Amino acid sequence: MKLYHHPLSGHSHRARLFLSLLGLPHELIEVDLKSGAHKKSEFLKLNPFGQVPVLDDNGVVISDSNAILVYVALTSGRTDWLPEDPRGTAAVQRWLSVAAGEVAYGPAAARLITVFGAKYSPDEVIARAHALLAKLETELASREWLVGDHPTIADVAIYSYVARAPEGNVDLSDYRSVNAFLRRIEALPGFVPFVHTPVGLAV
Repeated sequence: MKLYHHPLSGHSHRARLFLSLLGLPHELIEVDLKSGAHKKSEFLKLNPFGQVPVLDDNGVVISDSNAILVYVALTSGRTDWLPEDPRGTAAVQRWLSVAAGEVAYGPAAARLITVFGAKYSPDEVIARAHALLAKLETELASREWLVGDHPTIADVAIYSYVARAPEGNVDLSDYRSVNAFLRRIEALPGFVPFVHTPVGLAV
């Protein structure tokens, strides 16, 4: 497997983290976003949307981080990470949608401002981040994992940008259950950290 990624991309980390948690051998290929390599014809053949990550599994090309999580879980036969029953599958899909929606437009967007200079309204995206974190705090107050009694790809999808939310000036100190959830993921065998960037509250 080859994983085209960028070390500062939470979406990339999401895919890399899952491959590592499963112990799957893979080659990391860094895409130079600063030089625009993701918008050049060679990369666009892999992903016409010009985004990382992209997984190349012996010629089967999968783009989008959440799609990669689903693909890897299914091809590995890991029903512990992606339940087969309709209720469990739907519950995981709900959180993949949150990762693509509320996470992307909240803590991820806030971090894009400080790390990449994105032109979002800080007040707006930080408020969205706290709205999401409040919901996560409630969800995690009575259980350890987002779906069921063990980690799934739902937890992997949520982790990276929430863990680095302080880099986008989003304070996590009031969210005890969320912080405990992050520590549980970090204690999993095969965990690989998402690079720290000294910006925002993480300075």
